[in-house]
Amino acid sequence: MLVNGITYMHEHTTIDLSEVKKTEDCQLDVFSETVKEYKKLYEKGVRNIVDVTNFGMGRNIPFVQKVAEESGINIIFSTGFYQDEFYPIQVFRETREQLAERMIEEIKKGIKGTEARADIIGEIGTSYNKWTDTERKVFEAVVIAHKETNKPITTHTSIGTLGHEQVAFFKERKVDLNKVVIGHVDLTSDADYILQMLRDGVYVEFDTIGKESYMPDRIRAEILKKIQDAGYIDRVFLSMDITRKSHLEYRDGLGYSFLLDSFIPLLNSYGVTDESIEKMLVKNPLTFMND
Repeated sequence: MLVNGITYMHEHTTIDLSEVKKTEDCQLDVFSETVKEYKKLYEKGVRNIVDVTNFGMGRNIPFVQKVAEESGINIIFSTGFYQDEFYPIQVFRETREQLAERMIEEIKKGIKGTEARADIIGEIGTSYNKWTDTERKVFEAVVIAHKETNKPITTHTSIGTLGHEQVAFFKERKVDLNKVVIGHVDLTSDADYILQMLRDGVYVEFDTIGKESYMPDRIRAEILKKIQDAGYIDRVFLSMDITRKSHLEYRDGLGYSFLLDSFIPLLNSYGVTDESIEKMLVKNPLTFMND
């Protein structure tokens, strides 16, 4: 459950993809540095962070709970299975029903023997321009868990690909699209592609803010202005998807505050209104998570 205030809808307080990525930079587990940045966010009005680290991604529940306690930020836990390249062995061995039961247990009882319960299912992903059989099994398991618990679903698209296919999948299975957000759509650089998803009825995330090696932020701003003008800004979230030590300020990275300090002024300069920004940061997440 979210509290009133700014929400970052797609972040990782801890994450460890270092084995697959073959770099220790992808083991994000720096407590004091994270607390320092989260406290800074709190001072700027951030009250919620949706942490989409799930099975096989290096979840550390006590670590995250302590960060929440020290910083004052309400951190939302997630359940699910990320993407084929990073799946733990259970995902390949178990049926969709068994995988669904794992998620349901984390929602209803608690995660890894703790009392922390998941309030969102995700991030669940498809590969780059490819939807593997195991990924499809995971998505089918997610539909089962979602219909049992009514928890919202947040997805990962690899560089924005297969977003339309994900929407079609949920639509075919009669999932309420008001409970689905398609992630990383800003990496498509294609306003029409994103607007089609919005017309279909899902939410979308511009959640790689500041990652200009993938996409210049000015392109993100241009597309958000088009979405505002088309009347769909009330179905958009913003976030940064910080996943590496080098993304943090202590390593001269952008840091979590970049979204508020730099990207929001950029949006204003492109004609995105304060009302739209309030929706993306505060109102839309509350509607999506708390309804």
